[in-house]
Amino acid sequence: MVPIYLYQCLAERNRGLAKRGLRAVEAPCLYPDSGFLRVPCVPCGCQPFAGVVNRSSLKVTQNAQEPLPPAVRAIAALYALCAIYLGITGALMLVRPGTISMSAGAPLLFGLELAGPYMFLLTALAGAAVAWGLLKLNNITRHVAMLIAIAGIVMLAPAVSAATAAANVKALIPGGAGIIVRVLVAWYLAQAEVVEQFRRPK
Repeated sequence: MVPIYLYQCLAERNRGLAKRGLRAVEAPCLYPDSGFLRVPCVPCGCQPFAGVVNRSSLKVTQNAQEPLPPAVRAIAALYALCAIYLGITGALMLVRPGTISMSAGAPLLFGLELAGPYMFLLTALAGAAVAWGLLKLNNITRHVAMLIAIAGIVMLAPAVSAATAAANVKALIPGGAGIIVRVLVAWYLAQAEVVEQFRRPK
């Protein structure tokens, strides 16, 4: 156990330095060869107290306050938008049958849209769950998101190949864009630094 003077004394010292126009002390230093922090202090007339701060506990707090990576937020937003689209489409099909064709879900459902509006709502619920799990940095959700992206690549590949062979630009552009987006999602979520962020204790 290393006795230290904590922030009461440091704050008092900084106030004194500010009155004299000097730079305040901002960062604590480390005792050599120890896992504890020491706040430098000089006699200042305050009532400091002794204590010990474990450096590992500060690291856990720092990790918990790390911001969500922008790319993870973007991928979660993508899944959320798909869920909203499928949810609204499925709800309209239930409320007003015949208003929207089932083919409206073909770019995302790859044939499952033939099961009817309840399949739209079910996949919308799954997409919303994936988006929520990604925002919470849930590692299982990361795997699910990667599997969904890879499955989409596999389902789109035949259509894109056929459009390429037939030089059908109208079908090639959306299909190719869908494959590119899914490849980027799967590739990013498989990066080592991203995997580490999802595996950190919450």
